Amino acid sequence: MDRNLDHPLRTTLVNELHARPSPRIKAPCHAVYLAFKDPGEAAARDRDLDVAHLTGLAARHGGPKPARGDSHYSATLGRHHVVWESHTEFVSYTALAEGLPPQPFDPASAAIFSTDWQQGAPGKRVTAAMVRIEPLPGHLSEIDTKLADWFSRDGLTAFWVLDRSALVASDFRIDPDGWMRFAVFVRPETGAGRTGRIIQRLCEIETYRAMSMLGLGRARLLSARLNGLEPELAAMVDGMENGPAEATLHRLLSVSSRLETLATQSAFRFGATRAYEAIVMDRVNALREERYGGKQLLSEFMTRRYDPAMRTVTSTQARLSQMLERTGRAGELLRTRVEVDRSAQNQLLLESMDRRAEMQLRLQHTVEGLSVVAISYYAVGLLGYLAAPLAGAAGIDKPVLMALATPLVVGLVWMGLRRLKAAIQKS
Repeated sequence: MDRNLDHPLRTTLVNELHARPSPRIKAPCHAVYLAFKDPGEAAARDRDLDVAHLTGLAARHGGPKPARGDSHYSATLGRHHVVWESHTEFVSYTALAEGLPPQPFDPASAAIFSTDWQQGAPGKRVTAAMVRIEPLPGHLSEIDTKLADWFSRDGLTAFWVLDRSALVASDFRIDPDGWMRFAVFVRPETGAGRTGRIIQRLCEIETYRAMSMLGLGRARLLSARLNGLEPELAAMVDGMENGPAEATLHRLLSVSSRLETLATQSAFRFGATRAYEAIVMDRVNALREERYGGKQLLSEFMTRRYDPAMRTVTSTQARLSQMLERTGRAGELLRTRVEVDRSAQNQLLLESMDRRAEMQLRLQHTVEGLSVVAISYYAVGLLGYLAAPLAGAAGIDKPVLMALATPLVVGLVWMGLRRLKAAIQKS
């Protein structure tokens, strides 16, 4: 087949489907899982630092080095099979080893991830979990005894998964050494692939639960800011009818700007929280859990402990959106009121201008009349001086001559001013 017919990303997209295969491991075994996240803007972090940190781990144990730009790494380091994955906001490490440590959940079993190596990580731990995988004992009473020794009664969940092929238990607490504990009891006939998928899903549930809970901290901070802005917004809306519109509008724009800033700062975290929550619930459903001995199901634990946190995030985001909508509506009303006030002011200004124009017209007419009189006066005087000799020769008195000339001069002056005004208006 001609590969030139393929889209340039076809191979990359298909390989992405197989980039993170589930591990294959048989009981008895144990797993150590870590996830690191940069406390800042992790999505924009320098991923080369993550690869460098992984390279340091591989070098300690004589394993192959990862390539720059890799998002997945899998290799045998000592007695552990280590899987590294780079995600949008975090990186995860899974170390799988056959057999069980003599002491259940012994911190020494996590020695592959030494404390000094963890301290050099580009980010901080958001998840640190140990998974102990044992064969299912013949008598279930043995399981109850172990669960009572390993876990706290408060918060203990124990449930069958994947058509009762394994029993999973945890109290979702962090032990004194900083690890969260999971116990998995696997039936003898359960395959290595299914066991690996159970381990992978448990680690994913815990990681994505922790990542989604980051939105709760942001929601609490945002809620405190909204508690300060909401009374200010309510006071402005209540006093909008009687207060000065333009001053209120400027204050409202200030509140709106602060709300938009909060929305911009929270958009990514809240969007990520929704995505992580969806993954958590998808992984929980994929386990197909069944009740064990009256113990709490994982879904029940999530409903009581996890769902309220997610609802808090959702309600805070909805509250922010509602406040933005309220400021938008109030801003529209204030702008309309300002426009109405300005229209009224413009109307008054136009009426004042009309009155002034009318007064100017009257004044102009008055000035025109006075101008005709003044010009005619001087014109008649000049004419009197010019025609006096002729009037004397003709035997006409000068006053009589000026009286006869006055109407004619006034008419000519008036007509001349009218024509001059018409010429000016046309130009």
